[in-house]
Amino acid sequence: MAQDERINLEDARRNWEQRKLAPALKRGAERKKKFATTSGIEIKRQYDPTDLDGFEYVTDLGFPGEYPFTRGVQPTMYRGRLWTMRQYAGFGTAEESNKRYRYLFEQGQTGLSVAFDLPTQMGRDSDHPLAAGEVGRVGVSICSLADMEMLLDELPLDKISTSMTINATAAILLALYLVVAERRKVGWDKVNGTIQNDLLKEYIARGTYIYPPRGSMRIITDIFSFASREVPNWNTISISGYHIREAGSTAAQELAFTLADAIAYVDAAVKAGLAVDSFASRLSFFFNVHNNFFEEIAKYRAARRMWAKIMKERFGADDERSMMMRFHAQTAGSTLTAQQVDNNVVRVTLQALAAVLGGAQSLHTNSKDEALALPTESSVLLALRTQQLIAYESDVADTIDPLGGSYYVEKLTAELEARAFEYLSKIDDLGGAVAAIERGYQQREIQNAAYLYQREIETKERIIVGVNQFTGGGELPKDILKVNPELEDKQKRNLARVRAERDSAKAAAAIAAVENAARDGANLMPPIVDAVRSWCTLGEISDAMRRVFGEYQPVNTL
Repeated sequence: MAQDERINLEDARRNWEQRKLAPALKRGAERKKKFATTSGIEIKRQYDPTDLDGFEYVTDLGFPGEYPFTRGVQPTMYRGRLWTMRQYAGFGTAEESNKRYRYLFEQGQTGLSVAFDLPTQMGRDSDHPLAAGEVGRVGVSICSLADMEMLLDELPLDKISTSMTINATAAILLALYLVVAERRKVGWDKVNGTIQNDLLKEYIARGTYIYPPRGSMRIITDIFSFASREVPNWNTISISGYHIREAGSTAAQELAFTLADAIAYVDAAVKAGLAVDSFASRLSFFFNVHNNFFEEIAKYRAARRMWAKIMKERFGADDERSMMMRFHAQTAGSTLTAQQVDNNVVRVTLQALAAVLGGAQSLHTNSKDEALALPTESSVLLALRTQQLIAYESDVADTIDPLGGSYYVEKLTAELEARAFEYLSKIDDLGGAVAAIERGYQQREIQNAAYLYQREIETKERIIVGVNQFTGGGELPKDILKVNPELEDKQKRNLARVRAERDSAKAAAAIAAVENAARDGANLMPPIVDAVRSWCTLGEISDAMRRVFGEYQPVNTL
């Protein structure tokens, strides 16, 4: 702003402080709380144009659908098409989960989002000793092509978008999906979806890893290369800040550590010989939606702007699609409370609204009972209806980036961007995301942030309704989902049938080919696809790579 305008505004502010603010503070003090975001950004009493010194509309904001994409990645955003409404689901056997998926599509869900059980995520078949008691508990059990065919039964693979939250075994699950499509005569160029495939955040925050980081990076870049040729409409990675935030990070840390991981993936792919514009447009992101409403909106806007700059300036991308950050958002599971579960409906509604105002491309809304168990059918339906009410009754999707230009939101956006870039600089100094993970840097930063957040709750600096304040009333729901323990035995019988009926020699040769490719440096995806066609199991394929890459041992961060 011009110097004389600034002087006039500062004079007006001082006048307001003397005439209005000072008498108000004399009559009564402000609330005794720390006015700051989760990232420690001070929240001022009010914001005005002086907070945006140096702000340039075209370079800092631009228009929707153009660089730097602060205001959104599409010129029409939700006026053209609403976000994809996904409800993350999966439990028990493939047959049980398929029933839930078909129910959700009947209720208006527009994208499939698959949750897998821990054995599937960790590369263990359901009859492995370490799988005992975990089969089908936190997601669906997938051991073979037979399971995947049942999971996708009657779902039109050429018409739906499928997101699979799978990481260490992402290559195998993608192969299973593709072979099911192949057997149904659906071309691979017609399937559309996403595998999470983000191993770096597993070492940082979540823990469902198998192989050491450098072996995992090898598998990931092999997927990039294979899919860019064979599966052009598939998003080969969903770089996830969600679990980083669930582990206790701040918004600024979630933003920075997610982008650091993304930089590592792009760098690895380029070093493997891929041209950046040949794969970057298929990268997608996955963010958390936490409780600080405005900070979350600002986080998404900063993320788009930062990614555009990184891809253009750091990696020399020429294609605008390579600079667009497309992201899925999910409301924060860590904010759900077992106490007064109906309060979770309100939390999820506010979080979902923040995701929409921040320009998410797809959204999952958590169910109110998820702090207690996997969600019931009725609570999942209510969570889906929450999205539909925002989409069709609130009219918030009728204009693009409605909070753009807000002094507060623009200041928060710039501050989060600056803090995240500071973290990225530190990670670069440590040698990049992989080297920093190996030294435990991100893990320690998150642990410290989580400790401070929990201390604020315990000292009541941070109020959690129904937990440390306003604790009266509210009952536990009478009906929660319970997975039948007999499903584990059923899954084991299904797996034994697959092994008994397949060509054992052909399966053994296919497993040997996977192991040889891992050892020799050839792209792993073609032999994994062949192994799936030969009815090899997920555990067998994972073990073939274990024999070459070994298993990761976590860093001691204490």
